[in-house]
Amino acid sequence: MILKDEIGPEYILKVYDPQVGMEGFLVIDNTRLGPGKGGIRMTPEVTEEEVFRLARTMTFKCAIADLPFGGAKAGIVWKGGDDKLKKKFIQRFAKRIKIFTPKLYIAGPDVNTGEREMKWFVEATGIFNSATGKPKNFCKVFGERKKCGIPHEVGSTGFGVAQATKVAVDILGLNIKEAKVSIHGFGNVGSFTFKYLTQMGAKVIAIADKSGVIFSNDGFEKKLIEEIIQKRKEVINYRGKAQKLKLEDFWSIPVDILIPASVTDVINESNKDKIKAKIIVEAANIPMKENIEEELFKKGILIVPDFVANAGGVISSFAEYKGYSLDKMFSLVEKKIKKTTEIVLKESLKRGQNPRKVAINLAKEKIFSKKL
Repeated sequence: MILKDEIGPEYILKVYDPQVGMEGFLVIDNTRLGPGKGGIRMTPEVTEEEVFRLARTMTFKCAIADLPFGGAKAGIVWKGGDDKLKKKFIQRFAKRIKIFTPKLYIAGPDVNTGEREMKWFVEATGIFNSATGKPKNFCKVFGERKKCGIPHEVGSTGFGVAQATKVAVDILGLNIKEAKVSIHGFGNVGSFTFKYLTQMGAKVIAIADKSGVIFSNDGFEKKLIEEIIQKRKEVINYRGKAQKLKLEDFWSIPVDILIPASVTDVINESNKDKIKAKIIVEAANIPMKENIEEELFKKGILIVPDFVANAGGVISSFAEYKGYSLDKMFSLVEKKIKKTTEIVLKESLKRGQNPRKVAINLAKEKIFSKKL
């Protein structure tokens, strides 16, 4: 169901292009703080309801990070095809929602979309600020100022997830250098989370993607993992010493920190009772339904909500929107993620309340504090 409440959604748009068979959705949830910000997801099973849930997450994410954006999200039903067809889908979608950009909606990357797709989107709308996450060599001069893209491929989201994880570890009185971590999903977010957590000294002992699971209680060889990332191989092709497990076995591995970085509702009724972790940091958007999250919290697992932990991407988008450098962007991500995570988790432990509820209340306060 799509929840209709005091927040929104303000607009729900369905588009269809009969020439290429493109079907898409745009949900602009709330624009009190600014234009709705949210990426374009391209999957075979994306639905209007999923896009709404993601848009609501973006509303809270932008508010709690103190960004001048509202919340929105887009989805295109994509069953696969060559790049030529994909470009047509993106650009037909862009032209149909152009009337909303950038005053009410600013696009960005999400599942199956990245810097290339954002460039296609902007080329179709003819509006440079209609999307963020563009290639870094895709620039435009505004007066005397040159603005360029900041692609999410530089790792802003994974960097932010690592910062949130460190705060959670410190709050529980654990040592990041003794922490064992498992990561579900090894695309852009999961791989950069791995990079920055291992730099902090954490030991990642299990990684899963759609191909399966690799497990090593001693961790993984950095060079061999880098090979997997750079060549975009499935993790099951890891050439180092590790056990190869079935996907369903991933959830039973005892760790200090579990990081879902893959798809919506990846933690569900089939695996929630297998989880053995002290902390869950939600790198993916809506990786579980709220009732499951509440159940795990009551079992004593500290959970960093998605719109707190993975806000690095939208903070990067804000930096691009303002024309900031990469260094300034990363500095801003670190500052905002650490501050928000600490406030939410400390208040959660103080009240004995699920961090999501604490974070939503804080976000609502920010949303409704602005007078229309």
